[in-house]
Amino acid sequence: MEERYFTIGMAGHIDHGKTSLTKALTNVDTDRLKEEKERGISIELGYAPLQLEDDVFVSIVDVPGHERFIRQMIAGVAGIDLVVLVVAADEGIMPQTEEHLEILQFLGVERCIVAISKMDRVDEVMLELVTDDIKERLSGTVFHEAPYIVLDSLSGTGINELKQLILTELKSTDFRDAYGSFRLPIDQVFTVQGQGTVVRGTVYEGVVRKAAQLMVLPAGIPVKARQIQVHHEEREQARAGQRTAINLGGIERTAVKRGDVLVDSEHFLVTDTIDVALQVIGRKFAPLKQRTAVRLHIGTSEVMGKVVFFDRNELERTQDEVLCQIRLDEKIVVRRGDRFILRRPSPMETIGGGWVIQPNGGKYRFGQETIAMLRHQQQGTPEDLVADALSKSLLLDQQQLMQQTSLDDGILNETLAEGLASGVWLEIPRQGYSLTKTFIKIKNELLARLRQFHEDFPMRKGMGKAELIQSAGAAYPKPLLEFSLNLMMEQHELQRSGQFVAVALFEPHLPKKWRARMEQIVGSLEKDGFQAEKWEAYFAGSPLPKPEIAELTAYLLESGQAYQLREDTLIHRKAFDQALNLLRTNTGSSFDLKQAKEILNLSRKYMIPFLDLLDELNFTRRSEDQRYWMEEEL
Repeated sequence: MEERYFTIGMAGHIDHGKTSLTKALTNVDTDRLKEEKERGISIELGYAPLQLEDDVFVSIVDVPGHERFIRQMIAGVAGIDLVVLVVAADEGIMPQTEEHLEILQFLGVERCIVAISKMDRVDEVMLELVTDDIKERLSGTVFHEAPYIVLDSLSGTGINELKQLILTELKSTDFRDAYGSFRLPIDQVFTVQGQGTVVRGTVYEGVVRKAAQLMVLPAGIPVKARQIQVHHEEREQARAGQRTAINLGGIERTAVKRGDVLVDSEHFLVTDTIDVALQVIGRKFAPLKQRTAVRLHIGTSEVMGKVVFFDRNELERTQDEVLCQIRLDEKIVVRRGDRFILRRPSPMETIGGGWVIQPNGGKYRFGQETIAMLRHQQQGTPEDLVADALSKSLLLDQQQLMQQTSLDDGILNETLAEGLASGVWLEIPRQGYSLTKTFIKIKNELLARLRQFHEDFPMRKGMGKAELIQSAGAAYPKPLLEFSLNLMMEQHELQRSGQFVAVALFEPHLPKKWRARMEQIVGSLEKDGFQAEKWEAYFAGSPLPKPEIAELTAYLLESGQAYQLREDTLIHRKAFDQALNLLRTNTGSSFDLKQAKEILNLSRKYMIPFLDLLDELNFTRRSEDQRYWMEEEL
């Protein structure tokens, strides 16, 4: 059963019980800071793990409710799959609740559970009034069909019911798959003594593995994932939907900050000009004039910039979507479709939100021509739509592409043909289509894994093909991995020997660290010839670790430099070849044990295993007391 990972947020007004509810669900107190304890409010983002079933894992984000900490709230809810809107029964909907609701909708959160907390403080009449008020407030939002639950965090009333309700909602939610390039917007940075720089965030997409080579954007600083933790437990990897902390090698604490993005590929765009589709808040606000300074919140980034309109000189309350541009004071990392919040820096208020049409905006003329161009970009060209679909799902057949792009059969066929001709995507026989850049990413990852394997196990022929596919199976569909491996072999970047796969031109060899000692042992085996001691005797007093001894044994046998004479004895190939040639030269088409003993002058201890080895290697065939040379029978 495939494990599924989700992130849910606790949102609502200050002191409505979000932190208490999180603790009741998870037994984790998310108020960590001393000032949070003293003041009784959440300042920084708090996180807690919740496992609902064997295969359903949840990270709960407890976001600050106070207006002054709204930026932390935005960073926390960016990327959540479900929100639990906490409303205190004795206060009802408050101004901060309203703003949280607006932000959640602008960020594309579609699923909500309303948790009416502190039920013990009101009677049934008041509870009914508060419930009706909340339903009225939500009636014009995407949350108008949200389920409700009444609970008390301190007594535990309603907590189990809430867990079941969360599970029900998440089971009907598309969970984030791990396909695609890894991306983690950073929301916390700190240092651990003796470990160095650690970053935290929610994995938006892809998979990150221990020892992976990553990059901190927008600065473009290469780093290495030295250690990965998911809710304080060390893991070999973290995937989309999981809350994770990564210990980074190769970067100082001062060189990374909240809002930076950790990625594993060069396919992410760094930009300071974005074309957007903006929806403003539903209540009245002071008009936003042309080129007014604004504060953009996207992912965990918070950047100042100027808003540029092409069809008006100021923006007032409207139900229409506004196509415009935001020119930023700093570089950010975004993709088409990323959601954002726009706020006025002074006085601090939310203006609206929307999504990124074009991450790499240009300079355009004022007028309807530019609006028409932006609207065309908003809708996307057929190639854009196919590329976007393949970026998210990595491998899709024609039927799936039609469903996800809404293109008709004729236009899709034409688009696919053009993309194949230009090399933008590849066709995987009987499976579908994938982006060429996805293949390049897979190729680089597989080569990196194999090079690391060769470094760790230099005496092996290579890595098992099944093992290699399994190691990348969490991030990529198996058919795409199979196709990529075959294509890499066709392009002579990989070589295959039976079930083993290796980097082209790789040859098994003794490890540099132990080469001298291993060569000494092999030399002693060669010198002893057919008087070889038990194999373990050659390592007596040697500092070679047991795993290296096992690797050397397998290497000598697989490369044909030695033969297994008995269970505990090896002989060097030189001794084997000498005995074989001597016996072949001095016998006819067949021979018996007595003849062999006279020719080779070996004791029965070595003679019987040697003759059995000849049979096993198909040099001879035994029939009663005679052995026949195989080539003599041909």
